Amino acid sequence: MLVALAAAVVVFAGVWFARDLLAPAALAAVVVVIAEPVRRPLQRRGLPVWVASTVVIVVAYLILAFIAVLLVYASAQFVRMLPDYADELRAAADGVLAWLEGLGFTTPTAETATGWLDPGTLAGVAAGIADRVLGFATGFFFVLAYVIFMTIDAARLRAAAAEASAHRFASARGDAIATRYLTGVRRSYVVNAVFGAIVAVLDGLLLWAVGVPVPVVWAILAFVTNFIPNIGFVIGLVPPALLALVVGGWPLMLLVIAIYCLINVTLQVLVQPKFVSDAVGLSLTLTFFSVAFWTFVIGPLGAILSVPLTLLVRALLLEPDRGAITVRRLTGESEEVLRSEASGRQETSAR
Repeated sequence: MLVALAAAVVVFAGVWFARDLLAPAALAAVVVVIAEPVRRPLQRRGLPVWVASTVVIVVAYLILAFIAVLLVYASAQFVRMLPDYADELRAAADGVLAWLEGLGFTTPTAETATGWLDPGTLAGVAAGIADRVLGFATGFFFVLAYVIFMTIDAARLRAAAAEASAHRFASARGDAIATRYLTGVRRSYVVNAVFGAIVAVLDGLLLWAVGVPVPVVWAILAFVTNFIPNIGFVIGLVPPALLALVVGGWPLMLLVIAIYCLINVTLQVLVQPKFVSDAVGLSLTLTFFSVAFWTFVIGPLGAILSVPLTLLVRALLLEPDRGAITVRRLTGESEEVLRSEASGRQETSAR
């Protein structure tokens, strides 16, 4: 176990240094895992492998295109919106500054605290977002290429596994680990997508009803940040709350916070984590920690990929080790899976 942990530290350090190359590969792998089930019914109908692989690639590209369109549209709307509210931003910053000074804060401290409402600062943020989108577009070509190669390799591995199983060369334990991992990844994103869509629609409609500008942008942000376990709610709340402060003052800001607490806290913080935890077998504590850890290791994309990457580490390091039952239980592995493995070992010993 100690040797495995030491090796893991070395691997994580290498991943950190190569994060710009590995992050797109991780995203492509997750998308291929999500799209791969499309292959099965096609091959059952007797279609050639290359046709089934092409359909998988098309589905994967559609998923990536959907994500890209959402991000580009939301970024463009946000950048275009800022000049229209420059005067309101300055007025809001002056009002907050005066309020902080009235509470006894010194002027430099108050100015620092209200710097995030300065139009120039937000313009810099907007430019940074535009640069991020451009960088994403550059890396997007690598993701598209990875999807093609990984889909072809997935077809080859599936055929090899079927042949090994037919000749009784396959490892039942290895197949079970791989199946649990792939199923867990798909389940986690299905749960996140369903809850994200519900939250996005409700947030967008209520923000539109109370008069917050560009509610579609904040609905998209709510949908995307819903894929970040536990803390995505806070990330999705801050921008519309600040904009509500600018256009409607404290009452509108508090109303937006109340709306998000009613909808997002109830669904994203209280209900959704339980569904995700049950679907993938990860404890709530580990899920929360994994967001910070993988964000540090591979950057912002790590927050969205935290669950599949954590499942991958457990599948590679812990599940093959028969002596790591206690550690697996601490990670949130279900008792049903552990009992099933114990039963399988007993049957093997009896033979």
